[in-house]
Amino acid sequence: MTTAEAETKLKEYLSLSQENTKDKSTDIKPVKTLRIPEYEKKRDTYTEAGFSAIQRGELALLLLAGGMGTRLGFDGPKGTFPIEEDKSIFECLFDNLRRDIGDVEIPFFVMTSDKNDEATRAFFKKKNYFGYDPELIYFFRQDMAPACDFDGHLLFEEKDVPATSPNGNGGFFTSLIKAGYGEVLKERGVKWLNVFGVDNVLARIADPAFLGSVITEHKSAAVKAVLKKDPSENVGVVCEKDGHPSIVEYFELDEKQASERDENGELLYCAGVTVNYLFDTSILLKTVEQKMPVHKVKKKIPYIDSDGNHIKPAEPNGYKFEILITDILQFFPDFLPVEVVREKEFAPVKNLHGADSVDTARALLHARRDADGD
Repeated sequence: MTTAEAETKLKEYLSLSQENTKDKSTDIKPVKTLRIPEYEKKRDTYTEAGFSAIQRGELALLLLAGGMGTRLGFDGPKGTFPIEEDKSIFECLFDNLRRDIGDVEIPFFVMTSDKNDEATRAFFKKKNYFGYDPELIYFFRQDMAPACDFDGHLLFEEKDVPATSPNGNGGFFTSLIKAGYGEVLKERGVKWLNVFGVDNVLARIADPAFLGSVITEHKSAAVKAVLKKDPSENVGVVCEKDGHPSIVEYFELDEKQASERDENGELLYCAGVTVNYLFDTSILLKTVEQKMPVHKVKKKIPYIDSDGNHIKPAEPNGYKFEILITDILQFFPDFLPVEVVREKEFAPVKNLHGADSVDTARALLHARRDADGD
């Protein structure tokens, strides 16, 4: 990205982020979640519908893999991190894929970033694409966003090289279309896109029952969700906001709302989201020309000063700009949260140790292996 391009993009993002901070109506209502008992009763029906759609070629996968393993103390794409001694996060995801659909192979899009594209492609090649058909794997780069200081001035990471970062996971479909892969979706007759993050090593992807549920229940989008542990848990929850499907962060709900319960004593706002979505591609295509909300986030941004010194700030020194996948939901007429068992499908790798860490993910992987008798 040239300096001129970065300046133009920065003005656009500053304007959009300013628009996003204006006072808006926040009419938040709960959304009915497809709970596990009901899901299990219909599992055979859902699985049959979903697997039939997969065999007809109606599903494609999209992996959000633009990040680096910095928070894990790892110098490389996050997906290449050795979650186990002989197995990377990427390999875990391909293992999960085969658990549900066996040898059936479907289009697999991988969204990288300028920061990790080359290394990611090289890793896939080195690992022989994890036994998957390389003709069905499509790499593309996520759009980048310039960073600025608190006064709105462009930051530089090298002389005449603007500081940039991936523009958030909400830009996945626009970036896919810019890469020319809209034709792939059209030619293959893809009706559903399963979008998932690289963080969750237990993610069940191309899950026939999940796909079948959204088809059978006549919805246009869905997400796998885990039941909140308690009202204060720091997790985004599915809701209806201003008449549209949405996901609200825990701090957007006041204490009374967060603690509201139904007649059975269950939390009304109970569906904590995992980054495992299904989207109707015909609606995604309509979002490409839409202006998405832009979120301005305080970050520690490495830069060079006026004397050419490289600075790594200890505290936030500027803003990065992100478009979030949750903002896409406003363009969908309906949305289905599907509850899954946390211990079986949700092992996020956010930190090296502690909560949602390499340690907890490894333990959950081992527990699943033991349960399966592997």
